[in-house]
Amino acid sequence: MGVCKVVQTDRWQADQIVHDLANRKQRWLEVEIPERINYLRRCVVGVQAVAATWVEVACQIKGIDPNSNLAGEEWTSGPLTTLANLQQLIQALAANGQPQPIDWRTAANGQKIARVFPRTVPEKLLWRGFRAEVWLQPDLPATQGAIYRQQTQMGRVALVLGAGNNTAIAPTDSLYKLFAENQVVLLKMNPVNAAIGPILAQAFQPLISAGWWQIVYGGADLGAYLCQHPEIDTVHITGSHHSHDAIVWGSDPIQQAERKAAGQPPFTKPITSELGCVTPILVVPGPWSASDLAWQARHVASMVAHNASFNCVAGKVLITATGWPQRRQFLAQVEQALARIPPRYAYYPGAQERYQQFLDRYPQAQPLSARTETMIPWTLIADLPAQAGEYALVQEAFCGVLAEVALAANDAANFLEQAVNFANQTIWGNLSCVVLIHPATQKRVRVELERAIAALRYGNIGINVWTGVGFLLTTTTWGAFPGNPLAEISSGQGVVHNTYLFDHPEKSVLSAPFRIFPLPAWFAGHCTLGQLGPILVDYEAAPTWGKLLRIVSLALRG
Repeated sequence: MGVCKVVQTDRWQADQIVHDLANRKQRWLEVEIPERINYLRRCVVGVQAVAATWVEVACQIKGIDPNSNLAGEEWTSGPLTTLANLQQLIQALAANGQPQPIDWRTAANGQKIARVFPRTVPEKLLWRGFRAEVWLQPDLPATQGAIYRQQTQMGRVALVLGAGNNTAIAPTDSLYKLFAENQVVLLKMNPVNAAIGPILAQAFQPLISAGWWQIVYGGADLGAYLCQHPEIDTVHITGSHHSHDAIVWGSDPIQQAERKAAGQPPFTKPITSELGCVTPILVVPGPWSASDLAWQARHVASMVAHNASFNCVAGKVLITATGWPQRRQFLAQVEQALARIPPRYAYYPGAQERYQQFLDRYPQAQPLSARTETMIPWTLIADLPAQAGEYALVQEAFCGVLAEVALAANDAANFLEQAVNFANQTIWGNLSCVVLIHPATQKRVRVELERAIAALRYGNIGINVWTGVGFLLTTTTWGAFPGNPLAEISSGQGVVHNTYLFDHPEKSVLSAPFRIFPLPAWFAGHCTLGQLGPILVDYEAAPTWGKLLRIVSLALRG
């Protein structure tokens, strides 16, 4: 498929752009809230105007027919997520950077918890039974909107190294730097989806023409040059921990190890990051019916298949209990659910090599369709040993591989305790974790479940819902559990989204009913996703009750 090529930015052009931003960085601090809101509102109009083109180009990059039902995936994960972020930032700034949560509660351990979603009547209708909370770091103040309280600040230029997988990441990361951290932004597009850059430039023209945000194009060499540029003050990267370490510690593996051991990184600028995760799915044993097993199997398969599994929150490891009588039946249902999903074009670089590495280590792997030069089959690897260092537990596949490991547990309470410890200590990454638990079990082990949520060291936790939905909402925080040191960066440092502008968030927890109704739009094979995508974007840009009723009608037919 032909995708329009963009002109690469040379170093002379990059120098001029950075210099212009540096000259504007202090002025951005003087832009008052009403003017900032005006910028955001104009960008809402801009994103809506380019949404169809945005989706068409994203589909071309990913090998999706823009007129197919699957194209709805790009509507929701690109323009829709970006519009949601813009609208929530408008609300946050209208509250002077300190929007009030729906309510507060205190966990058993004394931690402050803010409920942030759903707030409005339409949200409650569309997200029936959902609840999103942001848990704040203990022993730190529950404050919000630091930049809108501080009188004296220094302007900064932030380099945002954009991700190549999800097209909403680059714009929402940039918006966070601008409106939550008060930094003007230079966005370097990832070569994988660089063709989205001109579309973003059109959508965000109000910010770009004013000199607060600029976009450049190039590969790793340009990124490395800009990281070291004297007029770049901070860096944010969404990508792999290998790329992060090359920036901070240098690209030579021997020098990296020596510098980490000495605690002397050659790169000393502030850097924030979101670097992926081997996302575990904790399957709590309980009295699941046959239809429960089939429904949750489709849920798990959808966590794997969304965006061809090129998601940092794609489901990667099922954690089950050996004493759960339905374990084998559930695994069989997951296999069947994955087998029903057509394989996707493997558009992300290196996917075939990563997949082969898994096949080489696990000859028992079960590919569920034929492998081709452009397609990687959904692949299940069951019965992994529950041991530290196991390859599938510490390597993010970033392709359609799902592993399974069983812990020696017979009941829900014991399983939760074991699974939390196993996830925290044995599985790589601390960005994303999912817990699937039957309502009867949830009621019986309510205290143990709350204790498990408090103990999980993940920045985003889904209870009966995929954490990718938390990314889409943007009211919640998005980032790793705090505390990762530079030498062991794991899933990264810092957060984005966070439209309540909490100064010290620890994690976000999104809860949903065990069987979500109507069928969620992110489920593979959703019948009306292609129709839902454009109307959801239209609604987010300019909500009306008529559009809402149409959304409900389409959702019920999914």
